[in-house]
Amino acid sequence: MGQQKLTISVIGGHNIDKKVEQLAHNIGKIIAKVGAILVCGGLDGVMMAAARGCKEAGGLTIGLLPGNSKNDANQFIDIALPTSIGYARNAIVACSADIIIALPGSHGTRSEISYGIVFKRPVIDLGGWNIEGMIKVKNHIEAEVKIKELIANIQNDSDAAS
Repeated sequence: MGQQKLTISVIGGHNIDKKVEQLAHNIGKIIAKVGAILVCGGLDGVMMAAARGCKEAGGLTIGLLPGNSKNDANQFIDIALPTSIGYARNAIVACSADIIIALPGSHGTRSEISYGIVFKRPVIDLGGWNIEGMIKVKNHIEAEVKIKELIANIQNDSDAAS
């Protein structure tokens, strides 16, 4: 099997302010810069802002949609995957990630964080969640450093396994 591309899931709320929108946009750019593929829920808010940043930086985006129509995806999603399973898609968003970045959100985001921890994925806390098992960072600059560290660890682990 060939080398899989790294996937980073960005999770967060629909209703966001300008500060969170800018943070999500910056995270999207970082994901493209490190050569990973962005995975998200494919809709608006954090998902759209992160996908926009990723696209602007030349990255690839995947949206795991709650409904059954590709047309539900925001305009920055390259690969729209309708799931028809509503919030249950949160398990897929978490499980498909090598790294998860949690921005501010509500109950849906909290469920994705929980799934990430259950699936033993590194979950970076950029949303003030303060949940045990998460990796706390203060801003997108610290997040970028942590993402690069995690990628190096993932690549070292896969090299050791081969």
